[in-house]
Formats: sequence, C-alpha cells, structure tokens
Amino acid sequence: MLRHSLLKTSRTLLSHHQSRTAAMACRAMSAKATAAQVHNHALSHADVDSDPKTLDIIDKHAKYTLTTYGRPPVVFTHGKGSYLYDVGHREYLDFTAGIAVNALGHSDPEVARALFDQAKQVVHLSNLYYNVPAGELAEQLIEATRASGSFEATKIFFSNSGTEANEGALKFARKVAKLTAKPGQEDNKFGVVSFTNGFHGRSMGALSATPNPKYQKPFLPLVPGFAHAPFNDVNAVDSYVTVETCAVIVEPIQGEGGINVASEAFLKKLRSRCDEVGALLIFDEIQCGIGRTGKLWAHQNYSHECVPDMLTMAKPLANGFPIGAIMITDKVAEKIAIGDHGTTFGGNPLGCAVASSVFRRINTPEFLENVNKNGEHFKSQLKALESPLIKEVRSKGMILGLQFKVDPAPLVALARERGLLIITAANNTVRFVPALNISKAEIDQGMGILKQAIAAFEDRVMDVEA
Repeated sequence: MLRHSLLKTSRTLLSHHQSRTAAMACRAMSAKATAAQVHNHALSHADVDSDPKTLDIIDKHAKYTLTTYGRPPVVFTHGKGSYLYDVGHREYLDFTAGIAVNALGHSDPEVARALFDQAKQVVHLSNLYYNVPAGELAEQLIEATRASGSFEATKIFFSNSGTEANEGALKFARKVAKLTAKPGQEDNKFGVVSFTNGFHGRSMGALSATPNPKYQKPFLPLVPGFAHAPFNDVNAVDSYVTVETCAVIVEPIQGEGGINVASEAFLKKLRSRCDEVGALLIFDEIQCGIGRTGKLWAHQNYSHECVPDMLTMAKPLANGFPIGAIMITDKVAEKIAIGDHGTTFGGNPLGCAVASSVFRRINTPEFLENVNKNGEHFKSQLKALESPLIKEVRSKGMILGLQFKVDPAPLVALARERGLLIITAANNTVRFVPALNISKAEIDQGMGILKQAIAAFEDRVMDVEA
C-alpha cells in the first residue's frame, strides 16, 4: 500500500514539475538564455526516478520503525565531503550536514581513522572506570575555551546528545538553587526562563523549555516552573527573571527558530539580571557552537560580559558520532556531588576519541578564518538572490537563514529534485548549515541550483494566487 501511494504521489508531483519546467523554459528562452541554462531547469533527481530498491527499503522502515518523521522517498547510502549519494548513485550537494552535525563533511578519512584506531582498543567501559580519551577531550575543551574567551569554564560532564546536555544543565541549576537560595526560599527557587522560537530538545525538561505548541501540546502537562519570555526583548527580562528563577536558558543564535541572532544588549541584560537574582545562565550552543559562527563559541562574537555559567554542546563535536557535553564553572561544579547525575554511555572512549580528533581540527585560527570567509561569501550570494518572495537574510558565519514572505516548505522538494539538500526553520525560513569546510566552488554550485528551485517556487506560488 505504501509503495503504491508513494508511486502515485511521485507521478503526480512529476507531472506538476514538468508543467512548471515548460513554463520556466519559455521564460528562460525569452530572456535569450543558453540551451544549457534552459536544460538545467529540468528535474535531475526526480523522486519518481528513484532506484526501484528505494521503495523496498522504505517499505521495511514503514513495517518495523516508528514513523515520527515525514521523509521524502530518497534513501542515501554513502557520502563524501559535502556530497551524498542515494541508492541509485545520484549525487546531491548537502547544505544541511545532518542538521549542523557533519562539520567536517561526510566520510572524513581522519574521523574514520579515529573510529577505527579507538575501536581496536576499547569502545565502552561505563563511568565506573576512568578512560584516557575522556580526560584528554575534557582538557581540550576547557583549556581551549579559557584561552579563547572570558568564560571561566572548569569542568565537563559528557552526555550522548544535546537534549541530554540540556536536561543535565537544568538539573544542575535546580540543585545549585536549593543550596544557594536565601533561607526560606529553597522550595520556591526552581523557575526556568526560556525564549520564544527557542529549541532545546524533546525530552520532558528540554521540551518544557521549547515554547512551540506543535511539540508541547501532545505531551501536556510538562515540567512545572517554566516561563517563556520574548527573545531579544531587553525590557521584558526583569519581569520574567525573578528571585524565584533558578536558570535562564538561551541560544545565542537560534537555529530551529529561524536563525535569529541575539543582540549584545539582550545577552548583557540576561547576564546582569541572573547575577542580581542568583540565577544561572545557560547558553545552548548545541547548533551554533564549535566553529559554526567562525568563533569557537557563538557567545565569543559578543563582549566579555556575555558569558554563561553553563554551556551545552553536541551536534558537531564528533562529526556525527553521538556525544554531548555540559561545560560549567566552579560556581556550579562545587555544588554537584557524587550520585547527583549519571550516564551509562556518556564519555565513552570511542566517542571521546573521535571528538578529540574533530575538535583539534576545528579549533585552529586557519579553520575558523576559513569559516568566516566562506560564510561571508555564502551570505553575499544569498543577498544577491532576486525574488519577490524573499524577505531577509540572517547569518553569522556558516549558520544562515533565508526568510521568505510565504511558507518555503515546497522549496525543499524543488531543490532536492534538482540535487540540493536544504531544510526549513521557523518563521518561513530556509536554514543553511553545511559542512564547515565546504568550499566556495561548492557554495556557488549550490546557489546555482537554489536559483532554479526558487524560480520554480515562484511559478508555483503564482499558480496558487491565480
């Protein structure tokens, strides 16, 4: 049944795309475009032309795995650098990098070597025992952070994901509040403030800090004590962050929320207000940290006053191998005791060895400067796009958002069926988070495909309006 449904849908889409292709071809010829340019408007990666094995694999997923994602009828088998290849060996340029995860691209040889070498030694021990890679990675993260900014980090707790890191940070904040609250306030100081359009994960605590009804409503009631303040509203901070607040959690640059960059005044106000009421400030840099903005950490794009008490990280840390971490100051560390938190897999030798190799390569002046240069090039290319549907470009380094005046969801398929992978974010925004080592030539190639997809998107919008 699924196979027939997919085939029917794909054929319908193909028919629709073919009519759009004809319209675009006429427009291109009227502008005296070359024959090659006209040809490029055609679908090179149509879903209906997928290898027959694709539907067999999708059938197996449908039969045995829980469907919590809406996926296109494409199955990828391997990748190299900024490219992915499907079952039929069709090549796609990847501007998503596993949602800001594959910082060094796909199938990186050094990552593969780190995995292989450590797997020959020991993969897992549990936290009943010490292991060498975890200690080395912790030292790298702490020393690099202290050397590159004003965040006085002293300790690391390793987790398996970003959501787990945020859960741990929220848990630490409540423990610290109980021990530092004024007499008589210990039982009331448990509030957590997060912000509109923020995203911190889908487990119950992290979800409670993610004020999106789409994610929250099916699972109400959530963890009590969470309040959601307007992002970048300096004047609203005092009324939300009070003496009953134990923590404020914020992304310096919101990813899923639509690439919204926090203002310096906003982060300064959060820092000062947290100090006033005795709350801890948590920077969620799971998507925007570890080189994504051209700095080691996103908050390092701001003044030394904009520093957290805790910082959470994950996505690019091991280039796709699951790992997360909470980096904390002594103010937090001295209040956490043996048995207060734990993890079976967090800090395992394999993940830490890979992360150590990845972090060492990202944390160099040359690498970060290249992120800045290519990020600026990417931004300039986006700003040069001409379409009545485009509203705004927002970016910092290699995290970029292209906001439209209408919902750009159809653009994702239009780009994919031309060989370019992109993703959406909130507020009618297309999010670009490619590998940090993507080249200018690859950016230019992707922009060429994106222009074709936007032209097709314009035709589709005009048809609907007509």
